Amino acid sequence: MKKYSLFLVCLVFSVVAMAQKPVATFSEKVFDFGKINEKDGSVTHVFEFTNKGNSPLVVSRVQTSCGCTTPSWTKEPVEPGKKGSITVTFDVRNKTIFEKQIMVYTNDTAEPIMLVIKGEVIPVSKQAEAASKK
Repeated sequence: MKKYSLFLVCLVFSVVAMAQKPVATFSEKVFDFGKINEKDGSVTHVFEFTNKGNSPLVVSRVQTSCGCTTPSWTKEPVEPGKKGSITVTFDVRNKTIFEKQIMVYTNDTAEPIMLVIKGEVIPVSKQAEAASKK
C-alpha cells in the first residue's frame, strides 16, 4: 500500500510540474515579402507570439540560416497571456529568390521553433531595364 501511495504522489507531482510550463504560440510562422526592389534596401518583419502557458516564457536565443538575416527579440521573460516578438531584418543586396529559416530557442520545448521568411529580390539592373522600356 505504501508503494502505491508513493507512486500516486509522484505521479500527481509530475503531472502538476508538466502543466506548469510556457507555450509559445506564433500568429504566423511563414512570411512572404513578395517582390522586393533591391534599391529599396533591407526589409524587416515582426513575428509576434503569445505565451499561452502558465509560467514565464524565455527566448534564450534566435539563430538564422545566413548572415544576411539579423534577428532581435524580446529579452525579458514573457508572462502568461502576454505577447513578445521576434524582429527579422533581411539584407536584400545581391539576392534573388530566397527562403530563410529562423530558429527560435525557448524554455517551451527542447526543439527550436522554425520561422521562415521568403520572397524575390528584383535586382537594380532589372529595374533599370524595366524603366527604360517605358
